[in-house]
Amino acid sequence: MKQRYGFRKGIIGLGAISLLLLLLAGCGGASGDKETNNAATPSASAEPVPIKIQLSWVPQAEFAGFYVAKEKGYYKEEGLDVEVVAGGPDIVPEQQVANGTAQFGVNLVGSLLSHIEQGVPLVQIGQIFQDSSMVLVSKKDSGIDSPEKFAGKKVGNWMGGNEYEVLALFSKYGFDPLKDVKFTKQGFTMDQFMNGDLDVATAMIYNEYHVLLENGYKPEDLNVFNLDQLGVGMLHDNLFVNKEWLASNEETAVKFVRATLKGWKDAIADQEGAVDIVMKAVEEGSSTRDHQLTMMKEVAKLVQPEGLSADKIGFTNQERFQLTADIALKFGVIKNQADVPAAFTNDIVEKALKGM
Repeated sequence: MKQRYGFRKGIIGLGAISLLLLLLAGCGGASGDKETNNAATPSASAEPVPIKIQLSWVPQAEFAGFYVAKEKGYYKEEGLDVEVVAGGPDIVPEQQVANGTAQFGVNLVGSLLSHIEQGVPLVQIGQIFQDSSMVLVSKKDSGIDSPEKFAGKKVGNWMGGNEYEVLALFSKYGFDPLKDVKFTKQGFTMDQFMNGDLDVATAMIYNEYHVLLENGYKPEDLNVFNLDQLGVGMLHDNLFVNKEWLASNEETAVKFVRATLKGWKDAIADQEGAVDIVMKAVEEGSSTRDHQLTMMKEVAKLVQPEGLSADKIGFTNQERFQLTADIALKFGVIKNQADVPAAFTNDIVEKALKGM
């Protein structure tokens, strides 16, 4: 069986938060603070500003816009020397940004809200995915063709912060996850589903769903439950920074976002070329070009959904952000109502667009 490509770790446990707060003491001396004097448009002799962006998972088409922007020299044109840092199961992007190891981070919006509530001074400056990328799948021959039929069935999820949308769906249909369904931890592959150990599995539409197709399933063999369409979708990939760093490095942030938006627009316009670039960063043997191309096609629809104009890529929709915050509150990601207007800003994207 083929393994899952690119599973992303979700929200960290509260036990790690205290470590984050201790690390914050060092934020003021982070390398990003040295960038203030370099914020203006660089002269030919100016040294490029070193920047790191911490991804939430390993190199893959999920992050194509960043790799394209770097490969095509868009960051360099802005006077930035950008390192795209791969993530992994033990990497928490919020922690890396909080302690100054990276200036920008990508992760789930629910995870960002959790860290903000714990006092970590982060703010979202861009929304990469405009829709939730999570779906649930069942086999057609199982007869499970609606959420109402989840009762008594084994429903899998990776947990670790990824379960909240599924819990919200259970709540919508009146299911107690401890009594009415058999809510089960899902492994990093789709083997449990393919072997019949799960009746319903969680999948990212750009990843695990296509792993099933690559393993012989046809679309007509599967029921796909789109969590966005069911009204419980939470926002996923975002772009965030440390508020304290942003206060003295706004122009650098604008330059980074401007170059990144160019990268994403190019990646959507030329998906084959974007995947060629991404494959240079993918660990040999960990994925295939065909899988990454399939991922790129799905990711493009998340970054620029049908009906969204290109000049709206990267903007945060307050209503969608609020829905994510409401779900996060209901299911314990956060304990108190989030201050949504303070948790994100569209100012950086707006200023970046003015210079394009």
